[in-house]
Amino acid sequence: MSSNSKPIDFQELHALTAALFSPTALVGLAVLVACLGLSWLVVSVLNRRVAHRPASVLFGRHVVDGALFPVLALLLALLAKQVLPHFGLSPAVFKLAVPVLVSLLAIRMTVRVLSAAMPTSGLVKLIERTVSWMAWGGSILWVTGVLPWFLEELDAIDFKVGVTKISLRNLIEGSFTAVVVLVLALWVSSVIEARLLRGGGMDLSLRKIAANITRALLLLVGLLFALSAAGIDLTALGVLGGALGVGIGLGLQRLAANYVSGFVILAERSLRIGDMVRVDNFEGRISDIKTRYTVIRALNGREAVVPNEMMITQRVENSSLADPKVLLSTVVQVAYGTDVEDLIPKLVARVGEVPRVLGEPGPSVQLSTFAADGLELTVFFWIADPENGQGGVRSDVNLAILRLLNGLNIEIPFPQRVVRQA
Repeated sequence: MSSNSKPIDFQELHALTAALFSPTALVGLAVLVACLGLSWLVVSVLNRRVAHRPASVLFGRHVVDGALFPVLALLLALLAKQVLPHFGLSPAVFKLAVPVLVSLLAIRMTVRVLSAAMPTSGLVKLIERTVSWMAWGGSILWVTGVLPWFLEELDAIDFKVGVTKISLRNLIEGSFTAVVVLVLALWVSSVIEARLLRGGGMDLSLRKIAANITRALLLLVGLLFALSAAGIDLTALGVLGGALGVGIGLGLQRLAANYVSGFVILAERSLRIGDMVRVDNFEGRISDIKTRYTVIRALNGREAVVPNEMMITQRVENSSLADPKVLLSTVVQVAYGTDVEDLIPKLVARVGEVPRVLGEPGPSVQLSTFAADGLELTVFFWIADPENGQGGVRSDVNLAILRLLNGLNIEIPFPQRVVRQA
């Protein structure tokens, strides 16, 4: 390891502290301030010119709370650290600045990615504090020269897991690597998912399944990489995979069936986001399809979380699969003696004037029953927007029929009961 990348020892730290106000140190501090100012300026310009979301990982909500600012500052600091010795200047100031910028980058990256991937999770604050303490603690150990001794002491504490020997240092480094890899995997997958869901080149269900598969693969690769970095033999996962298969076969088969059913639904597109469906006497619009369950939102605002296995194995009425048009009907009675043949065309014309009723196929009227109190007419009509509900359009049709019958002085019969007293 070169002298430029190893931790500062106690003599260097003492010399740096004594020379902080020397002309050489002041030049190094001025260069460091210039690096920070240039980074702020570049990020500010890009923040105004590049279109991005308010909670962007690179830009954040402000200029300095995203990941791009510490990245640029770190790159400029590393460059200055290599250039200053050629001008006879000491880069000792940057030996303090580089660990601080690395810690700041780790904190900003972790917080922004987790906030974007899990915006409503309460664990984000806890993870933010944990990563902050670990990052700042590691930078302090690096600067003071205690880090190599601390790592050697952790390496001396070891134990066995089966035939594999693992030290406490391996666990800490593996955990740190797992956090870094999983954060990067979540970031990449969230970017890919956002681009897929915004694109209009393919069906939304196909874009959703592509996003889910991408995230699952990236997380799996990140987990395997983290386990390898922790010193765990990946060949031992074969036994774990066999045990997991037995567990799925015995107790987790319903859970596995829901996940498989979710991918089947998204792949065959028998159910799509936005379809109006009825499942187990619950009717509503599909608002989201997850890998394990489907969310159905009723017109009254209630939401049902339906396991995907139920969507595959049970009867599902889909009003929007091949054609969004839905046939509705209402019933009205008129008095015996009414000229029905003259009334039916007028009913068809009046119902066709209702805004949501389709003209093709148009409404129709049938004489359905000779009831006890009058002639029963059934009015059929089609709508193309069942997601807006059926009660409103049926009410508009009934009001139109009522106004027509009142205008024609046609009586709507009703049963009359006479009570006689002895």
